[in-house]
Amino acid sequence: MHGFGAAIEHWRYNLSVFAQHTSVYAIDLLGFGGSRKANERYSAYSWADQVEDFCREIIGCPTVLVGNSIGSLVALTMAAESPALVAGLIMASLPDVSLRQQAAPRFFRPWIEKIENAFSPPWLLNGLFKFVRRPPIIRRWAGLAYGLRQEQPDPEQFEEELVQIICSPPQDLGAEVAFRQLFGSVRQPHFAPSVKEVLPSLDLPILLLWGDGDRFIPCRYGEQFAQLNDKIEFQLWPGVGHCLHDECPTKFNQTCLTWLEQNFSTAAPRKEQSQTGTMT
Repeated sequence: MHGFGAAIEHWRYNLSVFAQHTSVYAIDLLGFGGSRKANERYSAYSWADQVEDFCREIIGCPTVLVGNSIGSLVALTMAAESPALVAGLIMASLPDVSLRQQAAPRFFRPWIEKIENAFSPPWLLNGLFKFVRRPPIIRRWAGLAYGLRQEQPDPEQFEEELVQIICSPPQDLGAEVAFRQLFGSVRQPHFAPSVKEVLPSLDLPILLLWGDGDRFIPCRYGEQFAQLNDKIEFQLWPGVGHCLHDECPTKFNQTCLTWLEQNFSTAAPRKEQSQTGTMT
């Protein structure tokens, strides 16, 4: 599953490779990509419900969930809420939104909420939305999110493809309303479960990947999370940023396929019957 602001196309270098070895399913989370830009409260729980419905109705068997950033958090949430449907987790750059609330002193938290609310009237958010969806801003975001991108033979073409992937969905009908709802939802205390509380409770194979150049979610969090469950295999990749699957697709694909083969008999070629699907 894709990260915040991304879409299925962000996995353009991964899906076809995975499909050579196992059944693969991809989904745009509600409010992103090609999905409807709904006027409703978003949360990791609501997205997990969407993925759960997809797994029940389309896949119909325990599934290995693969996610990046907020997609990892949605995968983790579904594993906690619907464990019978999740066979394993592959998570890259896993955010813990609860740490945002915990980081501020308790006496100061109400003031933070008041300050944020002061900057969240619709007219102001609409202006912000029109600003951040512009290609120059997206390019700036990519410069912060990505690391060395050593695998890209044509960095300029890569950047243009990435900008197009992120810039297109915000032009859809209802995108401004969805942005306002997302802005408000992510600030709510019950937007997502606490990663530090959920991880120790999971009884399934977990692959946790992180780039040591991640500017959005520092790798120290990954190192801390890895200590919470002895079923976690943790890898820290040097010179890589926030989007490991897109920055280093060859390494990411091989790492995931090797892990799947080690943990699931269903990582065999597709010509054999698969009992466990893999959803990105």
